[in-house]
Parts: sequence; C-alpha cells; structure tokens
Amino acid sequence: MNINVTSPESVGMSRARLDRIRPVMESYVNEQGVAGISTMVSRRGRIVQAEQYGFRDKEAGAPMTADTIFRIYSMTKPIVSTALMMLHEEGRFQLEHPVAQYLPAFKTTKVLAEDGALVDQLRPMQIRDVLMHTSGLTYDFMSDNPVATMYRDAKLMHDPGRSLEAVIDELASIPLAFQPGTRWHYSVGIDVAARLVEVLSGLPLGEFLRLRLFEPLGMADTGFGVPEAELDRLAAMYGLPDLFGQDYSAVQLVEAALSGFNERIDVSTTYPTDAPEVFVRGGIGLFSTIGDYMKFAQMLADNGAAAGGHLLSRKTLELMHSNHLDAALMPYELLGRPVPGMGFGLGSRVMLDVAKTTGTGSVGEYGWAGAAKTYYWVDPAEELVGVFMSQYMTGVLLPDRDFRSLVYQAIID
Repeated sequence: MNINVTSPESVGMSRARLDRIRPVMESYVNEQGVAGISTMVSRRGRIVQAEQYGFRDKEAGAPMTADTIFRIYSMTKPIVSTALMMLHEEGRFQLEHPVAQYLPAFKTTKVLAEDGALVDQLRPMQIRDVLMHTSGLTYDFMSDNPVATMYRDAKLMHDPGRSLEAVIDELASIPLAFQPGTRWHYSVGIDVAARLVEVLSGLPLGEFLRLRLFEPLGMADTGFGVPEAELDRLAAMYGLPDLFGQDYSAVQLVEAALSGFNERIDVSTTYPTDAPEVFVRGGIGLFSTIGDYMKFAQMLADNGAAAGGHLLSRKTLELMHSNHLDAALMPYELLGRPVPGMGFGLGSRVMLDVAKTTGTGSVGEYGWAGAAKTYYWVDPAEELVGVFMSQYMTGVLLPDRDFRSLVYQAIID
C-alpha cells in the first residue's frame, strides 16, 4: 500500500519534530507491551506522517503494515452518526422527532426509577438523544445502574446470530436507565441510530454505508466483515479480557488493567469477521484500515467534500460538531471519570475549553476512540487530522494521547 507523504514544511509542520513520534511509539512496543501501532497525520489535506511500529501479529512475527485491518469498535459510531445525518439533509427526520415515530417498539418503553418502579418517560426519547448519549439507554459493561445487568443477562449487543432489527426490538422491551435528556450516559444509542438509518433509507445499514460513504470515499477495506482472502491482514487483539464476551463490569476491567493483564485474546465470537450480513451494529462492528479511516476523517475536515462533490454540507457538519449538551450535564462522565473541557455533539465529543482538557488542541476540535485503542480527531482551526490504530483492548496505557501531543508540537507556523 503506497501512501503519498508530502513535505511537512509545505503545510507548516516540521519533519524533525514529527520524527519524535517514532521513538515514543516504539517505546510502547518495545518496553510497555503494546504489540503494534500505526499512525497517520494530515494537514491542509496532505498526509505528512504515516508510520507503523511493532507487529500486527506478534506470535506470527507479522509486522504492522500500512494496509493492516483493525477492529475499530466505537470508531464505528462517528461513521454511523454521519450516515444518519446524511438522511437528515434529505428531510427524512428532524432531531427533535421521537424515536418511536420511526421505531414503534419504543412507544411503550418504560424508565426504571430509583425505587425500582417502572414509570413512563417524562418526554419521549428523541433522535438527538441517541446521537448525544442522553437517551436513557446504557451499555452492558456499565456498573452504575441495574439496567446494564439486564442487558448482560439478555446478551443483547454481542450475539452474532441476531440482526440489528432483532436487537433493537428487544432493546425497546428493556426499561431505560434514566429519563431521556436528564443525563449524559454512554450507551447503545448509536445502535438505535443505525436502525433508524435502515428504516429511513429502506436499505440494510452495511449497504447504505457502502453506497453512500465507503465507495465514494474509496474506503475499499471498510465494512462489517473481512473477506477470507484478506484475513492475513487483520491485526491480532491483545490486552484485557474481551470486554464484550464475558460478564465483566467496567470496574473489574480497570482492576485487571492495573494488575498488568496483557495477553493475546480471541474476540472472533463477539466481533466476527464472517457475518457481515448479520452482525451489523451502530456502536461497534466495522473493520477498517488507517488509510480508509483517514479518508473518512479528511472528508469531515474538508466540509464534506469528496470525489468532486459533497457527501454532507458544511452547515450539517457544523451542527454535528457543535456542543449540544446543556451546562447542567457537563462535565460529562465516561466510565465514572469526568471529561472536563469537552462537550458533546451528534456522535462525537467536541472541545470547548483547551486548558481544562490538560492537553493541546483547539476549541471546536472533535473526534472519538475505540475500545481497542483506536482514535481519531479533526481540528478545523489547524486544518489537522490525526488517526491512531492499535489492537490493545481497554488498557491503561495512553500511546494515543502521547501521539496527539507529538503531532501538535510539530506545528511550526
């Protein structure tokens, strides 16, 4: 896979400073147990850095390569959120419309009150809620509410034999963890958004993404499965026990991380390569390469421009990447930890106060990450895009954060 890397100095960055990335990433591989890493940076639409470190399969001695395929977990979310907003541009819905207007199973969904009673929703769950994580839904690995236990008992999200339609219908039969609009709470909301894409478009989610995003952007290696002939390019998974395969809570996983657990793990049953017509979700499920994801992120940075046209408008992207959270809901908490300086848009976090984040960046910068240490961000003010890929399940190490700092320090204009 050939990547055209331009001179960093031509777009206001320093090659010498970008070269600081390699020794830091190699230290994670050689000294801290990360099997392999791939990084890519663009500025003003030009790739200025693209390197790989370590192995995609350590036991096989297969090196990390530019065309390595990754399970991107929650980095599926920005893609699916973008797909839904493409339908918003066509006048198919408004953000304040009730989800139940299009998915009738949610008309009777109750809320589990603190006293254990099942009560009516004070206001209906809206489409904006599922994109913003204010829907009242939760995740099965959460430990702060009893509804998460109901999800785990139902094995709701990670049964490869159940279609997206079947999963969302069952989800609607389980009560909400809190009243819509009253809390930010990370959840399966984007899986509901994915089902909305199917209902509103009349197409299976994978087909919609292929026709409307992946083919126009040339994302040939992105989808809900991996062809058998390409499986040797798939990175092996390392790190903590499979987040989605066992009855683990977030607290237990943190404890495992702190104990130093870091092994090769098999996630093929909870994230299969061979079920692209069935195991289709909105919050996880896509496979991609670093180059493919850069094409998606660059399209966002270029105000929706792609292949001589526009997949979305600049105004839609501005709406998506504005903060939609009321002040009373901030700072939001992710896995029990406050995220200061950040608001949340329609599918991605957005930076509001650089100093409060304790890292470099710009107001208006946005992005998201995946459970296996995949990460991207777009900084419109600096015309900057960064993509980081590894397969290190929910570890406590932060090579992605170091990568981000190293990218910003290379700006010299």
